[in-house]
Amino acid sequence: MAHRVAARMEQIGTETAFEVLVRARALEAQGRDVIHLEIGEPDFDTPSHIIRAAQQALEEGYTHYSPALGLPELRAAIAQEVSATRGISVDPRQVAVTPGGKPIMFYSLLALVEPGDEVIYPNPGFPIYESMITFLGGTPVPLPLREANQFRFDPDEFRSLVSDRTRLVILNSPANPTGGVLELADLQSVAEAARERDLVVLSDEIYGRILYEGQFRSIASLEGMPERTIILDGFSKTYAMTGWRLGYGIFPEWLVPHIDRLIVNSVSCTAAFAQRAALTALQGPQDAVAAMVAEFKRRRDFVVARLNQIAGVSCLCPHGAFYAFPNIQSTGLPSKHLADLLLQEAGVATLSGTAFGAYGEGYLRLSYANSLENLARACDRIEATLARLAR
Repeated sequence: MAHRVAARMEQIGTETAFEVLVRARALEAQGRDVIHLEIGEPDFDTPSHIIRAAQQALEEGYTHYSPALGLPELRAAIAQEVSATRGISVDPRQVAVTPGGKPIMFYSLLALVEPGDEVIYPNPGFPIYESMITFLGGTPVPLPLREANQFRFDPDEFRSLVSDRTRLVILNSPANPTGGVLELADLQSVAEAARERDLVVLSDEIYGRILYEGQFRSIASLEGMPERTIILDGFSKTYAMTGWRLGYGIFPEWLVPHIDRLIVNSVSCTAAFAQRAALTALQGPQDAVAAMVAEFKRRRDFVVARLNQIAGVSCLCPHGAFYAFPNIQSTGLPSKHLADLLLQEAGVATLSGTAFGAYGEGYLRLSYANSLENLARACDRIEATLARLAR
């Protein structure tokens, strides 16, 4: 019996990393050895003091509903943290705590984008941006991130994309999937357009603490931008808490009541005991974060050097996040074809660059959130597969 679903469901996309993970697990169930470079999460355990805080919160009765926007003590701690790290003044009333970072994208787009409105977003970029823009009837306007420009956008090209229909600009730095980091001049070009056109910027800063060189910059710190910037951040990447589902947004005050209603209508609130753990994450020792970033840097240096030794492959050195985005155009193979081949024949799970948009063709995304031993094995398998194909 055929059942009808709403036509809008044809407009929503997916996140390929989870699809590839399912396929990789199926191969493992058949006895295959698969090296996982597809999923974007730290391979470290959540620090033990954070786990203990959650256990204590459960014992203390943090098992009931919390305020929709989050526990007051956590919102205050987040406001203090963001104020210090971005150089702006954030009131706790501007903070919304959510089950993961994706709801911040959803709520921002739901609250701001009407059918026909244009949203400029990075491409290649996190696939949920384009998916949600399209789902809401907005017009996705890709902002190309090119290797020739260190996977930053061209300010002149950005300005050419801004129109009278532009409503929102999405930025992501450090970036998924490229590891690219925007410079001050890039942010200034967006801020100038936002001030002139009264645009809102959604700044996805989830990888802000995973930065290897330079200083992290938020567009919210620029003149006139706090009142028109939404900051997306969370605990998943920084504290190895992906399964805890803890994200947050910093919203301009005029937008907060609308976000509050969207939370009430969708998830009601975020788990209270997890929020208490998040409070400990922010206020407790940060040595585990520093150690994790140092290890990621060690892996980055290894995997980039190793990829650049493989015939047909070249790879820029990413400055943030934990992804390598090697160029495989010299192989002559489409990105998805090569990604599928590496999974099926070599047992290396990677993602096609096209999983992150049309401008990702010619690239693969490799997460180096894995051990040095496994990264070495994966690169050996990639090299052997490409050598066999070249014969």
